[in-house]
Amino acid sequence: MNKMQKVLLVEDDLSLAKWVKEYLEQQQFDVEHVAHGDEVAVAFNHFTPDVVLLDVMLPGLSGIEVCRLLRQQSDTPIIMLTARADEFDEVIGFEAGANDYVIKPVRPRALLARIQSALKYQPMSSKQSNTISFGLLHINGEAKRVTYKNEEIELSTSLFSFLWYLASHAGEVVDRDSVFKTLKGREYDGQDRRFDVMLSTLRKIFKDDPQSPKKFKTVWGKGYLFVADAWTD
Repeated sequence: MNKMQKVLLVEDDLSLAKWVKEYLEQQQFDVEHVAHGDEVAVAFNHFTPDVVLLDVMLPGLSGIEVCRLLRQQSDTPIIMLTARADEFDEVIGFEAGANDYVIKPVRPRALLARIQSALKYQPMSSKQSNTISFGLLHINGEAKRVTYKNEEIELSTSLFSFLWYLASHAGEVVDRDSVFKTLKGREYDGQDRRFDVMLSTLRKIFKDDPQSPKKFKTVWGKGYLFVADAWTD
């Protein structure tokens, strides 16, 4: 008999939480619900979930603060639930360590697909034990450690996986569909901008001028390009 996978649902909208919990239980998930940001750490350690559904706006600690705290101790997939679709939310969420996000109102089948994708395609397994180096940039796949100019760069799990994928295909234009299939386990729907946002975040972190990028380039109509010889200064 297969073990039920566990979902920790953190949502202060009790009516929304009720139907999400009931729906996921119908899909054979074991669901624990908490409604306050300050309760998440205890629930997480006691329940040991396989995935966390985390609302951005919470009483007590915010969803972003909770995400940062959980990411310090675990690589468990975190899917943010947000009523805001602007780029600021996405950037902050990914930098905090979120793996994915769902915009409210939540559609049941879409939410289920995101959960299944997060569970099946957890990025950066321990099998990736080698190191990729370009000039002053060094990426250790096993330790999930990035150094640039002899300084350690802190990246969320999602950002690290995206950087690793780009660096693994240095000099190649990787299309969005390939990125989505590899890192999210699904095809690109033609609208999702998450990796565009992540690329902007990587440019910010590595001080790559967005008006004239040299390290991370967007090839319009095709995809993304990691420039191998741009890491010497």
